Amino acid sequence: MSDREHEPGVFRLLPWTGAEDKPSYVLTDGTGHVSRVADSVESIQLSMAEDLLGHAIDLLGDRRVGAVELRFLAGRLSESLRDVVRIAESRGARLEAPGP
Repeated sequence: MSDREHEPGVFRLLPWTGAEDKPSYVLTDGTGHVSRVADSVESIQLSMAEDLLGHAIDLLGDRRVGAVELRFLAGRLSESLRDVVRIAESRGARLEAPGP
């Protein structure tokens, strides 16, 4: 975590979306309940992405896997990539900005 995250008034992109699939933010100092839940959700999402990647490697190595399974895999990989990109954007936005 950067020093900026503990300053009052920092907006954090949350790892879930709101109504109509729009980004959700919280105004935080990085210590509140919503920030702790967001940290936990990010951890779960990253762990699931890692597991899914291992599963994808196994499936792609199996010549018996058909189009239906591969389309399902592609859908789950797309969802996981969306989550990982959102986490990267959130963490990148919280990095300390260069001084003047």
